[in-house]
Amino acid sequence: MTPESTPGTGHPALRVGLVGYGLAGAAFHAPLIAGTPGLRLDAVVTADPERREQLRREHPQARAVDTAEQLLAGPGAVDLLVVASPNRSHVPLARAALEAGLPVVVDKPLAATAAEAAELVALAEARGLLLTVFQNRRWDADFRTVRQLIADGALGSVHRYESRFERWRPELKEGWRESADPADAGGILYDLGSHLIDQALTLFGPAVQVYAEVDARRTGAAVDDDAFVALTHAGGVRSHLWMSALAGQLGPRLRVLGDRSAYTVDDMDPQEDALRAGERPGPGWGEVPEAGHGLLGTTDGAVRHPSLPGDYPAFYAGVVRSLREGAPAPVDPRDAVAALTVLEAARRSAAEGRTVTLTGRSSR
Repeated sequence: MTPESTPGTGHPALRVGLVGYGLAGAAFHAPLIAGTPGLRLDAVVTADPERREQLRREHPQARAVDTAEQLLAGPGAVDLLVVASPNRSHVPLARAALEAGLPVVVDKPLAATAAEAAELVALAEARGLLLTVFQNRRWDADFRTVRQLIADGALGSVHRYESRFERWRPELKEGWRESADPADAGGILYDLGSHLIDQALTLFGPAVQVYAEVDARRTGAAVDDDAFVALTHAGGVRSHLWMSALAGQLGPRLRVLGDRSAYTVDDMDPQEDALRAGERPGPGWGEVPEAGHGLLGTTDGAVRHPSLPGDYPAFYAGVVRSLREGAPAPVDPRDAVAALTVLEAARRSAAEGRTVTLTGRSSR
């Protein structure tokens, strides 16, 4: 069995055009697409000579294209467009693809604003096309395990959820992540907060109140590199979310407190490091060694609880099911609108020094 066909269906593989071959495109999207039965990485948009050479080595079957406009100009050139280029290009590229009749996967964040994201969702719905967002952290081992523990009632009634993406990167880097232009959606709040907020909303539903502290702490930083966001969910759970590029010692990745038990995980999911190192999904993919399992219990006694394996390949398998079988999108794009609404409220909270109250469906 190869990714060139979908076993038992007789369908040819869907041809995928990938825009961008930086970290997101090369380390995440390309290998996951290439490894998914029913998909074929057909074209990659990059004009950079070094990245073209890297593409030739890693995916010799894929053709290199200079621009997204060139790729989209060819009628029927691809069956699916994946946008993994800098944030400011997400909306125009997704819009162009939808207007050309193509389903689209967009890396997070879907847009720089909730309003722009909502417009894309409306366009996709009007055209009857798939639009989904690469929220791969929904398939982290720790998140999958927490979700199962909550569903099984192992924690009882959860009242507080703590989640961290912290890094030690004291030196500034070039690129859109350090840009203060709002169109770039730079800064750590949008970069890592997009994941943390999406996970909290997925677990506990709509946020009704948002409080945030957002700072630029590194010398010369033009955008935020250290942030804290507190959410009060409609169901009463409080989520406390930390993200930082200046954490010399890392806090626990997750801590979830319930009235029956608690669950704490110290280490990050292994899949990102594996993909960056050139490893590819296969037997044992995403498994967490016993030493990395979280602790489940209370001060009366806690034990290592086996982690579910991480499963980033599930995202693109879900894309195939959506396109071939009409299954729901692996990530509802309306969830991205909700997360962006919270991100905007967090910026407002930090700027005004107050808690922001959210109402309506946009905070779902």
